[in-house]
Amino acid sequence: MGTVGTGTVPGQGLTWSLRGRGPDDVPVPADEGPPGGLPARQATGRGVRVCVVDSGVELDHPLVGPVESSWVVVKDPESGAVTVEPTDTGDTCGHGTACAGIIRRTAPDCEIHSVRVLGERFSGTGEVLMAGLRWAVEQRFDVVNLSLSTTRARFAPELHGLADRAYFGRTVIVASAHNTPVESYPWRFASVISVGSHQEDDELHLYNPQPPVEFFGPGQNVSVPWLGGRTIRTTGNSFATPYVAGLCARVLSGHPRMTAFQLKNALYLSAANVHADPRPSTAAGDTRDDSEN
Repeated sequence: MGTVGTGTVPGQGLTWSLRGRGPDDVPVPADEGPPGGLPARQATGRGVRVCVVDSGVELDHPLVGPVESSWVVVKDPESGAVTVEPTDTGDTCGHGTACAGIIRRTAPDCEIHSVRVLGERFSGTGEVLMAGLRWAVEQRFDVVNLSLSTTRARFAPELHGLADRAYFGRTVIVASAHNTPVESYPWRFASVISVGSHQEDDELHLYNPQPPVEFFGPGQNVSVPWLGGRTIRTTGNSFATPYVAGLCARVLSGHPRMTAFQLKNALYLSAANVHADPRPSTAAGDTRDDSEN
């Protein structure tokens, strides 16, 4: 028998039962989302705030456009204190600019914000990554693009808590799977939208029927913005992830009340390899007898 509760845990807002209240006492304004999960043509990301937690974003790149705010995670070498501060230093290695450009291409009217957690040569620490992601979740961005992961298992519990906090706070974390078959985080958590790459030329996404990675986006030999206002061709799950993040922004721009699990379902329904089954449902109340077949 489960423990019966009647309220909330102080400081956590955790409601685990309803006593003396009914449906009219807990109304929820909802949004069904786009038919078939596919964003409408006029849905361009307008009004949706997307945060790129990465190496920064080149602020004047023509394929990125305006960056609404730019931040950097700083660790004091003496005290060890970690803070998030405004910056105008842009990108340190090109990776974040590439991700921001893909988001802009997919959802041209969204707001792009940047938090730099990587230094030159893609260097970074789990502690700095944690601080940047935590800050992004606290700011309640609509979508957080995280084309990064850590293999350090000691960060997994806190990352898991952050991912759940974002999920329940309607901040959607779109996280890149590692490029090699190793354990890393947070893409392994069900509360995030995890992304790998496919080799199709078309800009479309696929659902993976054999998770843990749930979706595949275009990320192999793709053209992306890079430092110095130029473009390069590159491959990696990192570049499939912002495509899916951009799709999320487009859906949310037309349906801002959608929850994180509704958004994941919209991606599932609109995946190019998901097709409606014409067979009758065998759900409860709609059974079928195949014994004579």
